[in-house]
Amino acid sequence: MSSNENPTHDVDQRISIITGDPKKAIRMLSVPMIISMLLIMAYNLADSIWVAGLGPNALAALGFVTPLFMIVMGLGNGLGAGVASLISRCIGADNKKGADNAAIHSIILTMAISIALTAVILIFLPSILLAMGAGETLDLAIAYGQVVFGGLIFLIFSSVSSGILRAEGDAKRPMYAMVATAILNIIIDPIFIYYLGWGVSGAAWATVLSSSVSCIFMIYWLLLKRDTYVSFSKEDFQASWKVVKNILAVGLPASAESFVMSILGIVLNLVLVITGGAEAVAIYTAGWRVVMMAMIPPIGIGTAAITVSGVAYGSRKYENLTKTLHYSAKLGVGVALVTGAITYIFAQNIASIFAYSSQSAFMAPSIAAFLQVMCLFYLTVPLGITASSVFQGMGKGITSLILTVLREVVFISFFAYLFAFVLDMGSQGVWWAIVVGGGLGCIVAYLWANYYVNGLKKNYKN
Repeated sequence: MSSNENPTHDVDQRISIITGDPKKAIRMLSVPMIISMLLIMAYNLADSIWVAGLGPNALAALGFVTPLFMIVMGLGNGLGAGVASLISRCIGADNKKGADNAAIHSIILTMAISIALTAVILIFLPSILLAMGAGETLDLAIAYGQVVFGGLIFLIFSSVSSGILRAEGDAKRPMYAMVATAILNIIIDPIFIYYLGWGVSGAAWATVLSSSVSCIFMIYWLLLKRDTYVSFSKEDFQASWKVVKNILAVGLPASAESFVMSILGIVLNLVLVITGGAEAVAIYTAGWRVVMMAMIPPIGIGTAAITVSGVAYGSRKYENLTKTLHYSAKLGVGVALVTGAITYIFAQNIASIFAYSSQSAFMAPSIAAFLQVMCLFYLTVPLGITASSVFQGMGKGITSLILTVLREVVFISFFAYLFAFVLDMGSQGVWWAIVVGGGLGCIVAYLWANYYVNGLKKNYKN
């Protein structure tokens, strides 16, 4: 049997990578993560591009649903980060039984939370959208949201199971699942939206159906094929509130970070409505999709850093924590320089993608201007993401949450009010608030993480 056919050899190889050189581990894990997240954004971008053809109101409707959708996705990613952090710390401490138990608990948590959250969101969706200022786009937003949130169990399960695989150094299979998901979504999007005439609901159905494909792959790999480091059986499971608390100690704060960012999105949407109406929201929604694409490399690197820092923390190799923090930040900033330059140069071309119909062509110049301002934001994002990821890897979810609240609530919200209203910059004040406030918050986060890790090394030596 060749090494490629030997599951045990593959598992040992993955474990040796994440317990070895942090720089190599970051590179090995981040590339599949970046590809996976690019594919996620590609099919989200496909939604925006196809829906843009229905007019500004349809695109704005997606803009009002997006913050709530990001809360749900944040919950899934948060739980994924929580279980990845705990499993990687168990691997660092050479505690396989603990890793197995953590994985089983995460699946049970996923099912329980998904069912409860689906019911709550569907009941209160119209009221939430009204409170967000959906107004004339309410019916379109409800049509899209009811379908997407009805299938959120697929979204959450996919995120959590991906976290389990990443924790043991397997980032390739989550990528393969996402390839299938993205390709399917991109193919059926125009069919559901235009050919079947389902409009914005068609985009939602395409998202849910394609997400279920990822879940099928995950179930096969984790529960049926059983060639992973963690195992799922009755013998491995021992009900423990301590395990639940350890997962949620990172998972809930990480989810709350997405909630805080979504709340900020709601606040910014309200400011945009006041200063520029639905058109300003549509411009921001289209442009922000591109910004999120540019943020994928540092997010992918940060996600890899959760696993690598968790292993280092569990094994008390604090020097590896420093290497993880510094290398992840440098790598992220280097990529940001490239993506920022590309975005600035081709802003007009990118904007035209969202303004291809006669109904939306007038938005192109404003979308291009938004993108050129956001290029400055790209450069500081890796610092904040890396800092939060390292804290999550160490199990310090509350610290990561505090940094996010400082950046989003204190800095960006303050500058949004200052620039948009006090200095009367209008909707462009929101753009510059993200650059200035977000940049300051990311720098503070990185300095804080560096100070904390240096303290660990100093105390351990003493």
